[in-house]
Amino acid sequence: MSEDIRSHLKPGMIIKVHQVIKDVNKKGEEKERIQIFEGQIIATKHGNEPGATFTVRKVSNGVGVEKIFPVHSPVVAKIELLRQMRLRRAKAYFLRTYKKKLREVKKTPKMDTQSN
Repeated sequence: MSEDIRSHLKPGMIIKVHQVIKDVNKKGEEKERIQIFEGQIIATKHGNEPGATFTVRKVSNGVGVEKIFPVHSPVVAKIELLRQMRLRRAKAYFLRTYKKKLREVKKTPKMDTQSN
């Protein structure tokens, strides 16, 4: 499950976004590191265009945190899919106040071509 899923992003997915962060220390040296932001996609905008974005939400220490990431940016190193939740909306803004858990999408087993 470590493949990059930029073209298949949908609301309801629980993902890990690997973001490249540039730090400057006291000596003025630049260092790059990768920071992981894990959360649920609540919105995708502009499809697969160059300016496409997606919004990821997580709850950290009881406080909701949302980040908007550009899909085709070099700042986003990798996007990993962890789970796909069942959702019937194009925008999942209701999850900001929703208290119940969403159901996970069941993966269908592949049919065996050689059946008896």
